[in-house]
Amino acid sequence: MLATVRRFLKDESGPTAVEYAVMLALIIVVCLAAISFVGTRASGVFSNVGNTIS
Repeated sequence: MLATVRRFLKDESGPTAVEYAVMLALIIVVCLAAISFVGTRASGVFSNVGNTIS
């Protein structure tokens, strides 16, 4: 059991995986914010076009 804990503490793949997970989460948050912003702007443009046509 103690050998397993030592091996876990020396292993570098855990922190690397956590760093990748944090970067992925940040990228997802930025993408969702961008999609939300673009969607709101597009909705406004389509509403203006619809009002202009009618």
